[in-house]
Amino acid sequence: MATDTSTLEPLPIPEPDRPAYRAKPKDWVRENLFSGPVNSIVTIVGALVIAFLAYRALRFLFVTARWEAVHVNLTNYMVGGFPRDELWRLWAAVYLLTLLGGMRWGVSVHRTRPTDGRAEASWRAPLRRFWPFIVFALVVVGLSASPVTAAALLGVGMTAFIGRVAGIRVPPRGVRWVTILFILGCVAAFEVMVAFGGVPYPDWRGLMLTLFLSLGGILLSFPLGVLLALGRRSTFPAIRALSVAYIELIRGVPLITLLFMAFLVLGFFLPPGTQTPSLVARALIAFVLFTAAYVAEVVRGGLQAVPNEQVEAAQALGLSPVKITALIVLPQALRAVIPAMVGQFISLFKDTSLAASIGLAELLRVAEQINGQPRFTGHGLQAETLGFAAFVFWVGAYWMSKTSQRLEKRLGVGER
Repeated sequence: MATDTSTLEPLPIPEPDRPAYRAKPKDWVRENLFSGPVNSIVTIVGALVIAFLAYRALRFLFVTARWEAVHVNLTNYMVGGFPRDELWRLWAAVYLLTLLGGMRWGVSVHRTRPTDGRAEASWRAPLRRFWPFIVFALVVVGLSASPVTAAALLGVGMTAFIGRVAGIRVPPRGVRWVTILFILGCVAAFEVMVAFGGVPYPDWRGLMLTLFLSLGGILLSFPLGVLLALGRRSTFPAIRALSVAYIELIRGVPLITLLFMAFLVLGFFLPPGTQTPSLVARALIAFVLFTAAYVAEVVRGGLQAVPNEQVEAAQALGLSPVKITALIVLPQALRAVIPAMVGQFISLFKDTSLAASIGLAELLRVAEQINGQPRFTGHGLQAETLGFAAFVFWVGAYWMSKTSQRLEKRLGVGER
C-alpha cells in the first residue's frame, strides 16, 4: 500500500550541543542585587554594615588586640599541664595518626574514581577539605613566632600528603586492611601517650582534653544510641519500655545536671570497695549517656522513614530479622539522618566546655585561667583569650559540618 508523502512533515534536524550560558558578573549583580529599588537599598545597607563589621574585626585582630597572653600560653591552650619533656609523645601520636589518616583518605579515591576521581586526586582536594586546619596552623605559627613550631606543623602536612599518596596506590582489595590499620593506629597513638611512663588521660588538659571528651563521646554514644533506637521499636514490651524510659528521662534533664551527678553521686551507685572513676571518666560517662539519648531519637526518625514494603520484601526472601535490620533498614536510616546526626555531634563538641563546671581544665577553662595569671590580671584580655578558644571551636565545628555535606553529596542524601 502506497504512502502519501505529501502530508508528512520533515523531521527537525537536531542542533549541535551548545555550552550552557553563563551570566556575566555584572549581569548577575544587576539581576540579584540591584533588580529593583528595594533590593538596591537592602544591598547598599547590607554592604555598608558588612564593611563596617569587617573593618572593626580586622582592626581588632591586627591593631588593637594584645595577643601576648595567647602567645605566652599557647602550649597551655593545646596541652595544659602536659609535661614539656614528654611532648615528644604527643608529636609521635600526631604524626602516626596523620600518616594513617592520610592513607585512609587516599584509599577513598577508589570509591570516587568512577565519578569524580580526577577532582579527588587533584592537588586542590586537600585545600578544599582541610583549609580550616591550614588556617588554624597558620594562626598558631603566627602566634608562636617559633620556627620549630612551623617546621613541626609543616612536617604534619607533609606526612599527611605522603600517607595520601601511599593510600592512592593501595589496590582496591586492600582498602579494608588500611581501615583496620587506621583503627590499630589510633589505639597505638593512645598507648604512646599514656603507656610506658606516659601521662594518663585523667591528667590531660586544654585542647587535648576537649578532643578526648568529644571523640570519646561520639564513638561511644553512637552505638549506644543506635541500640536504644532499635530497642524503642522492639516488639518486646520490656525492652521497648526500658528504652523509652531511658530516652525520655535523659532528654528531660540538662546536661550540666548529669555532669554534677557524675561528679557527686556516681560513687554511690558503685559496689562497696569499688574505686570511683577519675573525674575525666565521670565526665565522659555523662556526655555519652546524654548524647546517646538524642542520637537514639535521631536514628528513630530515620528508621521510620524506611518504607515497610522493603521489610516485607526482605521477609519474603527469607532473611532473618537481624539481617533485615543490619543490611536493609539500618543503612538507609543512618543515611537519611546524616545532617541531624552530625549536628548532634557538633553540639557535643561544643558542650565539652561545660566540663569546666566540675573542675576539668578543658580548652575554655584554660582560657579563663590565663586571665587569672598575675602577669595578665586586670589587663582586660578576655576578648583575646576567649576569642582564640572560640576560634578553635569554630575550626572543629566548621570542618565537621563541611565533611557532613560532602558525605551527604556522595551518598545522594535528598537527591534520590
